[in-house]
Formats: sequence, C-alpha cells, structure tokens
Amino acid sequence: MSEQDLRAAAPPSQAPPKAPHAGGRVVDAGDEGYDKSLKPRHVNMIAIGGAIGTGLFLGAGGRLASAGPSLAIAYAVCGFFAFMVVRALGELVLHRPSSGSFVSYSREFMGEKGAYVAGWMHFLNWSTTGIVDITAIALYIHYWKMFTDVPQWTLALVALAVVLTVNLISVRIFGELEFWFSLVKVGALVVFMLIGIGLLVTGHQVGGHDSGPGLVFGHGGMFPHGVLPMLVVIQGVVFAYASTELVGVAAGETENPEKVMPKAINSIVWRILVFYVGSVLLLAMLLPWDAYQEGVSPFVTVLSKLGVPAADGVMNLIVLTAALSSLNSGLYSTGRILRSLGAAGSAPRFTTRMSRTQVPYGGILLTSAVCVLGVGLNYWVPAEAFEIVLNFAAIGILGTWAMIMLSHLLFVRRAERGELARPSYRLPGSPWTELVTLAFLAAVVVLMWFDRDGAGHTTVMAVPVIVAALVVGWFCCRGRIRELQAAGGGALSEPDA
Repeated sequence: MSEQDLRAAAPPSQAPPKAPHAGGRVVDAGDEGYDKSLKPRHVNMIAIGGAIGTGLFLGAGGRLASAGPSLAIAYAVCGFFAFMVVRALGELVLHRPSSGSFVSYSREFMGEKGAYVAGWMHFLNWSTTGIVDITAIALYIHYWKMFTDVPQWTLALVALAVVLTVNLISVRIFGELEFWFSLVKVGALVVFMLIGIGLLVTGHQVGGHDSGPGLVFGHGGMFPHGVLPMLVVIQGVVFAYASTELVGVAAGETENPEKVMPKAINSIVWRILVFYVGSVLLLAMLLPWDAYQEGVSPFVTVLSKLGVPAADGVMNLIVLTAALSSLNSGLYSTGRILRSLGAAGSAPRFTTRMSRTQVPYGGILLTSAVCVLGVGLNYWVPAEAFEIVLNFAAIGILGTWAMIMLSHLLFVRRAERGELARPSYRLPGSPWTELVTLAFLAAVVVLMWFDRDGAGHTTVMAVPVIVAALVVGWFCCRGRIRELQAAGGGALSEPDA
C-alpha cells in the first residue's frame, strides 16, 4: 500500500503527521525522561542476546531430526531476512533515535493507526513470549532434583518476580544483567564449537561414528527427506531469530547511537553465520542427523556421546540463562514500546509513568500482569501452557517485522521526494529489499497454514481473533487519541513546535 493510500484511508484526525523538511526531524513525546546509561558493551551484548536463544540451544535438535543438514540452509535464509529487518531498523534509528523504536517510526510514516498495530503486535509477541519464558524456566529448574517437589507455577512466579525487580530498578542494572546473560550464552557456544572443531581436526569418533563432512553429504545428503521438511521448519527458525529487533529499542537509552548502532547491527551478520549456521553444520558433521531428537538439546546429545560428565546439567543451566535473558529483554522492550503508545493515547495512561530512576514502570507492570496469567496456566494446565501461548507469539513477531519493513519503505519514498534525508548507513537494495522481505514473511504464514500436523495451522486460524481484538481496542482508544492530537498535536512534533 502506498503512502498516498494510507493517507486517504485514514480520517483527517488520524492522518500521518506531516514530515518535516529535508534534514529536519520530529520528536516523540514518549522519548522524554530516559537516562542515557546503556554503554556500547551493553548494546553489543543486547544485539548478541537477540540473536542467540533457546531456539538454537534447545530447538535445533528436533529440527535437525526432521530436516537433516538442510537445517543450516534454513537458518542462513531466515538469518538473511532477520538481518535485513534489523538493518532497516538501524537506518530508521539513525534517522531519529527513539525508545519507541518501530512504534515511533510507524507513527511517523503511517500515522497513529500504524503505530497502534506495530506496538500491540509487539506487545502480543513479548507478553506471550514472557509466559513461554517463565514456563520454560520452571521446567528447566525442575530438572534439578532439589526443585522437583516445588510446584511449577511457584517457580514461574518466582522467576517473574526476580526479573521484574531487576527491570524496575534501573536501565543500567538491566544492561548489566543482559550483558552477563549474553556472555554466558556466547561463551558456551564458543567452547562447544572449539571442542567440535578439535574433534573434526583430530578425526575423533563421536558415538561410534566417523565425524566429518561425510555425515552431511553421505548420510542421506543435505535433504534426507526431501526439500519439504526444510520448508516446514522455516516457520520455527524465523521465531528463533525473534528479538534481534530489540537492539533498536535500546538505541533510545544510549549515548552516540550513530556510532554504536551500526557496529552492533553489522556484527549480527557474522554472529548469525558463526553461531547459527556454523554450529548447525558442526552438529551435522559430529553426529548423523537422525541421532538428534525433539526436546533434547543437540549440544547435550553430542557431549553425552563423548561421555562428558554433567553435560546435561551444564547445558540445562545455559538454556535456563537463555530463557531468563529473553524474559529480561521482553519486559524491557515492552515497557518502552507501551510508553510510546501511551504518549499518543493508544495505550492506558498509566503506561506513560516513569520512576525516579527513569524506568517506564507502567508498561513493564502491564506486561508482567499478562505473565501472571501465565502463572495461572502453569497452575491449571502445566503440560499445555507452553504450546497455548507460543502460537500467539509467532503471529506477533511476524507482524512486528512487517511493520518495520513497511515503515522503512515509506521512509525511503519520502526521502526520494526530498522531504527528508537518508543517513549514510542504509538498507542495501531498497526498495526491493523491503518488498522481498515482506513477501518472505507472507510465505512463512502460508507455510504455517499448511502445517496441519503442527501448531502452525492453529496459529494462522487465530489471526482473525487477533484482528478483531485490535479493531475493538482501536475504537476504545481513538477518542483519547483525538483529544491528545487536538490538545498538542499528538505524540510526534517538530523540535520547534
């Protein structure tokens, strides 16, 4: 849809704000009051943490078993599009750093309706992901015998309370915690990859198998079950990259984002290649693809075949760290996104509230309240809690990525008309890159629809329910949006307004 179409579709009071002159900028009211205390090392580790999670540590095992070595191709393809999304977001960040991130950019280029959709889709993703995280944390803690008698819902509640407290103290504490969480994940992967490379170089057998490229090309080849299984797992691989976009939210609370952000975003490329594609290829060369299984970390599988003592316990600790990192990041980002929405009237008023330490506690508490519902799910249906909410998180991340690419496409069109200037750090291949990425995201939804045996089909069937909820929510808040726009021009304004 063109920008002209968007303007025509919106009623006069909801029209996208007029772009300032070339070289000018707009200011988002939701960005006021933040403490610029995130250091470059924090932002770099947030970028790393967003690219490494349980999708690799735990989910790669089942995907290897179903798709074989071709899983590396799926990770490479999805990683390419994930990087395109975050690269587009990076250019928007340098155009105008904002803690509201893609919500603020959707507001600037698509109007308040665009911001409303982007923000609440992000909230849907991370509030439900938070439920997934606390459920996973409880399951991982149950692994150790001393905690097996503690109810799952109790462990979930304690995990939420601890991470919530950290987020409410200060953004610096959040940054430090995320720094160490990410360091644990990266360190674990580096150690494993060094061990794996050493095994390959020395010709050491793993589980009675001769390791090497022969397992990739000679044990059924790259596509042991054909191309279709690789296409089916793409939907799960996309969600393994969810949270790479969080680096854009952190830009609003760091000094000199024009220097920090390009380095952090560009580094995501080699992290994807090394940590995702590289580790999957390494796993495929250490053991036959059918030696891995669903629900078991592939790294644990390899280490256990080598007879490494306590491999299960160590990897369980690392996966637990990844889940805590995800919950930590989710509370952080939704607090900032909801404050941007609240400043324009698209979210409840209390989401705009800030603490004395410059933390948007209103939005963080709202997300935590939804996570408390997850504690209830862990009480009533502990076995099904994980799958129930995972479906909604999937739709949320696809919607968020699509809004980022749409915002960037409209941003480029304004730049072409001379209404604003693009920064030197740009998304390559625009506007074709945005269009191809949007087509890829649409293709993922189609693949989900044909996933009759998995959760994908059910996920797509939930889309009408989500759309209906967004429509009802819009009609509930549009009165306040109009009041704020009439009083002061809305959340966006020019610096001299």
